[in-house]
Amino acid sequence: MNTIAGIDLGTTFSALARLNGIGRPEIVPNCEGERITPSAVYFEEEEAGTIRVGLEAVNCRQLNPERAVRWIKRYMGDQNWKKSIDGHEWTPQEISGLILKKLKQDCSIESPIHDVIISVPAHFDEARRKATMDAGTLAGLNVVGIVNEPVAAALYYATTQNVNGRVLVYDLGGGTFDVTILDIDGQEINIVCSQGDHALGGVDFDKKIVELFQEAYRKEHNAELIQNEQDRAKYEDEAEDVKKTLSRRNSVRKILYGAAGSVKVEITREQYVQAIEPLIARTEILIEVALEEAKSTVSDIQKVLLVGGSTRMPVVQQRLKEKFGFEPEIAVNVDECVSLGAAIHAGLTLLRDNPKKVSKGIATGLKEVRLRDVCNHSYGTICAPIDEETGRHVIRNSIILQKNTPLPCEATQTFYTMSEGQTELQAAITQGEDEDPDFVNKIATEIFTLPPDRPANQPIHVRYSYDVNQRMHCQFLDEGSGRTLEVEFCVGENGQMTPAEIKQAAEAIGSANVE
Repeated sequence: MNTIAGIDLGTTFSALARLNGIGRPEIVPNCEGERITPSAVYFEEEEAGTIRVGLEAVNCRQLNPERAVRWIKRYMGDQNWKKSIDGHEWTPQEISGLILKKLKQDCSIESPIHDVIISVPAHFDEARRKATMDAGTLAGLNVVGIVNEPVAAALYYATTQNVNGRVLVYDLGGGTFDVTILDIDGQEINIVCSQGDHALGGVDFDKKIVELFQEAYRKEHNAELIQNEQDRAKYEDEAEDVKKTLSRRNSVRKILYGAAGSVKVEITREQYVQAIEPLIARTEILIEVALEEAKSTVSDIQKVLLVGGSTRMPVVQQRLKEKFGFEPEIAVNVDECVSLGAAIHAGLTLLRDNPKKVSKGIATGLKEVRLRDVCNHSYGTICAPIDEETGRHVIRNSIILQKNTPLPCEATQTFYTMSEGQTELQAAITQGEDEDPDFVNKIATEIFTLPPDRPANQPIHVRYSYDVNQRMHCQFLDEGSGRTLEVEFCVGENGQMTPAEIKQAAEAIGSANVE
């Protein structure tokens, strides 16, 4: 039997877990013996062709920041982001593919890793989800599906701890924030709703400490502390250390070395908490939005589960206690629970879709686990119905699949061609909750060719479905001719990796010397 694994592809750290013979997830250490791997990549200059991934990449970053990449998860799905190294334009998928290759080769020493589930933030849109799956393909993995990070964490909590009732998962990681509300009854888990921010996490807290460094240096020397990218890399790393120390102590002393001289500084926890207050406030706003979506109040929440390294900050735990009236739960390792839950999800997925790949021991271990996820966004299309008051066509976004619909789900709406002799229509697939097209994302746009010489008002049936593996499928059907336009797993409007490009990039990553 193949090893069944789950991967937490994180902003600052990544981890891989696999299911043992009785369906229990276990972290697989990397070749350095560490249970989590920094999501960092460094392209060696002196050893041509060698690519460092992990702790060595972090340590090398200050030597030449231009040859290093950190926090690539923040750019997943961004078609405009490229990193030029030695004549090659690296995309976010390819950089992430290198990180995944490192995990795969390190964790395959005992048994080969092939079938995996990769976790993503709950609020990731289709472009980011597809980019994540592409990254896994580039690394030579068979990505059987993806799972939302809070869902994965809840799976692990529910299968290892005594968790019941309406639960809120507070997931504050290195670069992203999610809040998910779900109902847990034993090992039966039903997702209610999620909210999140893909640009809110530990990296942003580090930046606030860098700003405190800069203010102190300006005050002492009336000069800038950071003069170049090497300086920035150095003080970003120092800020991360200060942040972690302030979770254990009330103050940290540092000596800052700049072009105008040195200065001794002391950063107190009180200063730090004041600096990050706007960020903490953003997480609280999203909690309120999620509670409203779930038609719940604070008193309805029976347990708060913490996920992500940034939840170790005392201020996070204190504010949650003040809000809900009880201590949040930290019964598992907050850095590891997503990958452990992703491994469970991988087992459940294969048990449902390809049971021959699942051993009897794993099948028995997972037989009591039940998960019901929901659609994390609303999906629609752009149309131009006639306004009843003005009698004119008005452009609007028509929602076809509603947010928080239990998966799998499917819905169909019928639209009509606008003009006589119309030979094509723009099939736009949108993601968002608003009827105004300016306030939703177009995640795909394709041209649907129609037969010529027809009258107006010909029916076009639009069917959207979202499966349990977080894959989106869209079909536009012209009733009169039977012609169809199929859009599988929508991705970015401005272009995506074609199968040929994926194959070419996979070959390049496969031959890369990743250490």
